[in-house]
Amino acid sequence: MRRLFECPTKMKNLKLLSLCALSVALLAPSWAAPAAKAAGAPELSIAADRVKARINPHLYGLMTEEINFGYEGGLYGELIRNRSFKAEAGYAYQAEEPVYWSTVGAAEMALDKKTKLNDALDLSLALTIKSASPAQPAGIRNPGYWGIGLKPGTTYTVSFYAKAEGDVGPLVAALVKAGGATIVVGQIDGIGKDWKKFELSLRTGSGLQPSKDNVFTLTATRPGKLWLQQVSLFGPTFKNRPNGLRPDLMELMAGMKPKFLRFPGGNYVEGDTFAQRFEWKKTLGDPAQRPGHRSPWNYWSSDGMGMLEFLLWCEDLGMEPLLDVFAGYALNGERLSTAEDLAPYVQEALDQIEYIIGSPDTKWGAQRAKDGHPKPFAMRYVEIGNEDFFDKSGSYDQRFAIFYKAIKAKYPQLQLISTVATDATPSQRPDMVDDHTYAWGEARMYEHLNDYDQRPRTAPRVFVGEWATHSGWPMPNMKAAIADAAYLASLERNADVVLMAAYAPLLANLSQVMGHSRDRSMQWATNLIGYDALKSYGTPSYYVQKMFSEHLGDVVLESSARDIPNWTSDDGKSFPALHWVVTRKSETGKPGRIQIKFASRAAADQPVRVKLSGVKKLAPTAVLTVMTSPDPEAGNSLDEPTRIAPRTQTVKGIASEFTLTLPAYSVGVLEIEVR
Repeated sequence: MRRLFECPTKMKNLKLLSLCALSVALLAPSWAAPAAKAAGAPELSIAADRVKARINPHLYGLMTEEINFGYEGGLYGELIRNRSFKAEAGYAYQAEEPVYWSTVGAAEMALDKKTKLNDALDLSLALTIKSASPAQPAGIRNPGYWGIGLKPGTTYTVSFYAKAEGDVGPLVAALVKAGGATIVVGQIDGIGKDWKKFELSLRTGSGLQPSKDNVFTLTATRPGKLWLQQVSLFGPTFKNRPNGLRPDLMELMAGMKPKFLRFPGGNYVEGDTFAQRFEWKKTLGDPAQRPGHRSPWNYWSSDGMGMLEFLLWCEDLGMEPLLDVFAGYALNGERLSTAEDLAPYVQEALDQIEYIIGSPDTKWGAQRAKDGHPKPFAMRYVEIGNEDFFDKSGSYDQRFAIFYKAIKAKYPQLQLISTVATDATPSQRPDMVDDHTYAWGEARMYEHLNDYDQRPRTAPRVFVGEWATHSGWPMPNMKAAIADAAYLASLERNADVVLMAAYAPLLANLSQVMGHSRDRSMQWATNLIGYDALKSYGTPSYYVQKMFSEHLGDVVLESSARDIPNWTSDDGKSFPALHWVVTRKSETGKPGRIQIKFASRAAADQPVRVKLSGVKKLAPTAVLTVMTSPDPEAGNSLDEPTRIAPRTQTVKGIASEFTLTLPAYSVGVLEIEVR
């Protein structure tokens, strides 16, 4: 994706595909009845014995990058903002002041670029305590990422590096209400003339009310001077991993049952300049040895979310890594295209692959083992670059061929993905292509629901690496979800062409969505999961992903429909009000299941006659999972996280012919057991 405020004309070049989606709220019951009772209704015919295509079991996954404070202030568990003091204000490229930090009491602070912790963290915070006492301490405070979320009976780990000039006495670390009331406090002794790491645990009381209106303070009770670096605060992490990830966001993602993770970007892999790309080797090992860098969305990345953290994210959610490698092009237009110029970056990509899948007796496999993970990760797909159709020089044809041949020579088993159309890389046919599909309004998505129906079956297969319907703000509404569902139905219908798909963006911090761009927590509207420092939720579009992934079939069955009513968009265009796909799921030792997935844009309940052929016996009842809302503009929020969400019910009267009544504005899956 590209920043709209920078590239409005570029977005016109994006290939827009159609989508159709879901919505959820309290559900008026749907039911099945004999077909004769619904004469004149739309008719759906299903040939249960005719397979149209096989479905990749890894069809649905996640796309991620550092946008909307997705890692910093989001998934990455660090609660302190600018822990290394290296973050810059606004669009600056170099820190000149300790942004997001302020003084407490009679203290002065400044960046000291002559006193460094190490070559990576090559400056420190010089803190001068002018006067202080136990009754009037002095020091620094940090508000976190629009607050620090605290919960009762929870342990928070404080760590920092410090050294002092003379005896500054003990330091006091505290979690404090923004208004000043102390929540929990701890003391650290032993600060001397040399750098040393200090750590302590702070546990909140059982009676604490969950809140985000909190700050962190580090103070002294006597005058003196000290230097600080890597001041950190972590709460609980998913699976209790050190330097780990936020549990509630991981649990939401786990609910989608994703099969792959495309990482590290997105624009994040490229950077605005070569120097600001994701340099993966600098993200290994001790977080205090990682320099960090400016992300292309105008805020600082600590690189705490490093190469191994991405891979452990995959491991913890049962996903396969889909690596996106830097391919010699940056967002500001910098590019390289000759084999000689690209050689260091090709080697960087080969080393990165070796770090992931190499045995421990290889150089980078040994580094992975040293980092704590001797076992190689399983990986089958590598993407070369990101959105290189924005490189109007045409250099991607040569760049892709150079990377492709080098990677294939060492790793012939890997499937290599191009970021442009097949005809744009005549020098080397890709194994797959990555299509990006952003529709600005639901109608744009409905216009393209048949695009993959028409794709030549001899062309390279498709990874839909980024897509979304933009309707609703700041997060997708029910109309967007219905369009999303229709789009996913079109992808499943073309499962012989489309192998994988990932919605984008994945995450958005919603703490401050208005104001100057450098102050906002969100840079791109329409995302799957929203959160602030304390709460999180899935959007209606999130639940579409969840429903489709949870009900992923093995094969697509032949189906057709007639008498489908239309709906009319705001600009006067007419589209079918019902979209669907029919799949079959088989499991050893269990009855098979026929799955009818649907997206209904109709404004009223819609009876649909269903006719099933090619099957001998069906269970008389089926399970319907559906989400609906009387208001298509409605969505979920931090205060109403499940206003629109799926509900499950039993449907009776299933036979070779029956009528299913679909709720207005709904997305659902009907699962019928085959006996």
